[in-house]
Amino acid sequence: MRLDDVAHELSETGARTVLIDGRSGSGKSTLAKRLRHLWDDSQILRLDDVYPGWDGLAWAVDHVRTELLAPRRKGCPGRWRSWSWVRDAPGRWHTVDPTQRLIVEGVGALNAPSRALADLGIWVDTPDAERKRRALLRDGDTYRPHWDRWAAQEDDYLVRHDPRSVADWVVTETVDGLRWTAKTPVRE
Repeated sequence: MRLDDVAHELSETGARTVLIDGRSGSGKSTLAKRLRHLWDDSQILRLDDVYPGWDGLAWAVDHVRTELLAPRRKGCPGRWRSWSWVRDAPGRWHTVDPTQRLIVEGVGALNAPSRALADLGIWVDTPDAERKRRALLRDGDTYRPHWDRWAAQEDDYLVRHDPRSVADWVVTETVDGLRWTAKTPVRE
């Protein structure tokens, strides 16, 4: 399986919503950008723009499901509220048309209730040492003091929701590229 094949299948089936999840530094954003390039007219919602601060993972999981995914599944516009990390305060609301192709990427994107409202769920699996190296290289001193705090929320999320178990695909980075493993048949 290649990402081109996934994008083609999404287009052929009329899919509108893809969820990409994995722990911090796993490569979710990179995969989402590559998919957006291949899946015409899609947009990305980065959960980094939604989390209300360093303790906001659980809140974002519920917010995205109830405010964005559930209305879109019913054919209504969905919405999400941004977070201003600079002001440490809520930002503005954003509306997403139900026909807009949407990729939601971030820790907390994929769980059973959200997967039921989307067309495809992808879990990105990367070894812990590599994840930490990438995340700290990317965000450096901004993230370093919060790594353990955020990792504890990820641990709790994984125990509560087991997102890997509801993924349609698990993507693992290898020396030769990405390895795609089907977890469940793709739903239409």
